[in-house]
Amino acid sequence: MPPTPCQQAPSPELQQAIEEFNGGEWFECHETLEELWVGEKGELRDFYQGLLQVAVALYHWRNGNFKGAEGLLRRGPDLLMRVSDTCLGVDVARLVAQAGVLREALLALGEARMAELDQALIPKLHRPQP
Repeated sequence: MPPTPCQQAPSPELQQAIEEFNGGEWFECHETLEELWVGEKGELRDFYQGLLQVAVALYHWRNGNFKGAEGLLRRGPDLLMRVSDTCLGVDVARLVAQAGVLREALLALGEARMAELDQALIPKLHRPQP
């Protein structure tokens, strides 16, 4: 039986996006993921769009856009919850959990104190642990 779309190996472009995401280059990550997202459908489209939205949420947070960050930290994980727990070598379930913790922390701080966010809460993209 052929692998499902999420069971395939990550493309070099996705590997680049992962490096950008984990390096805090969220705008660049968005650009890289957008190229992948545009032509996809189904589960991979949700995967790429969800990753893209979490990256843009982090970009908004860094730039002081509370509403943009909060909204995308809700919508991105909502898309990712439609995807397998692991997709293209990314631990999607872990990212969804981390994004939820980040969103709750951001809401607790509020717009005036959003810059005080604990940097340890910034999600990273991981490979699933065996």
